[in-house]
Amino acid sequence: MTATAGDWAGRPIGDRVVSYTEWDAILYALAVGAPADRLDLVFEDQFRVMPTFGLTLAQWAPDVLATEGAWDNTSVHGSQKLVVHKELPRQGEISMSARVGNVWDKGAASIFEIEVTCEYFTATWSIFAPGTGGWGGERGAKAEPAVREGEGDVLEYNVALNSAALYRLTGDRHHIHIDPAAAARIGQEKPILQGLATIAGALIPLADAAGKHPADLVELEGRFSGMVIPGDHLQIRTWGESFDIERDGTVVIAAGKATFA
Repeated sequence: MTATAGDWAGRPIGDRVVSYTEWDAILYALAVGAPADRLDLVFEDQFRVMPTFGLTLAQWAPDVLATEGAWDNTSVHGSQKLVVHKELPRQGEISMSARVGNVWDKGAASIFEIEVTCEYFTATWSIFAPGTGGWGGERGAKAEPAVREGEGDVLEYNVALNSAALYRLTGDRHHIHIDPAAAARIGQEKPILQGLATIAGALIPLADAAGKHPADLVELEGRFSGMVIPGDHLQIRTWGESFDIERDGTVVIAAGKATFA
């Protein structure tokens, strides 16, 4: 019998112990836009680790599936969810366990859900994989539209010119984020910013607006719907805990939600 995308559902990916130093956590904060005067994010005597740093520590899990051929290089990161159980330590080792959750059949494509769990967080990647659908699986529930009443409040968000180059040093080294020739092959004039860098950078102004520290995050999610270029000026439109991120009036992060303790 020919293997299908649905055969991956529920499959364990493995366990891994990932270590990091306080310098790794500070580099991450700088990469997603923490300014040098935010000592609570970048100074070793005072900082608290941004919870989204855990996503870089857990990136190995979807990478394993890509290496094993679950999808090809046409796949895209569709959405991300992060549920925080407790604050990350400034440095140390974290034991993680990963598995494939649901795999949904969308006809022309499949959506793989990759779940990584540890004592500090649970992270779920949704990977949209063209050309792998049509195997007769369940389509999954249709996403409910987010509640958006009125114009919402607007937060300003500037992406640094070196943001993608810095973020690569935290683990996502795909060439489209640094090499203009690689970006051109996917139809982009310039290298693009990593989606996880975009949503993590938004966490700082979102926390500030809520009167919280980014490390007070309880839950974060969003759907990647457009491209961001380093140097862009973005707007975060908020409705309470819900948000969208816009670039020149086009939504690039949709159905966002950020909840703080």
